[in-house]
Amino acid sequence: MIKLPAPPVFALVLVVPLTTGCDPVVNFYGSFFPAWVICLVLGILFTSLLRWLFAATRIERHLGPLVLIYPALALSLTCAVWLGLFGP
Repeated sequence: MIKLPAPPVFALVLVVPLTTGCDPVVNFYGSFFPAWVICLVLGILFTSLLRWLFAATRIERHLGPLVLIYPALALSLTCAVWLGLFGP
């Protein structure tokens, strides 16, 4: 296994201030929310709608362990919303 040298500490200290402005902020009725909060809420909302659809069509019983399926679906939908709203 090839061992890579550790980056100098000063390089890491310089990178932190440059990455603090990467999170978009959304103005919502005068309150500024980080964009990830809105994406998370939408991802959970879409997951609950899909859960209702899965239960109505009786697909839910054929899914794997639900305790793993729905959090993974919520994370996937949250990332998809993020890419859809703030992606390139």
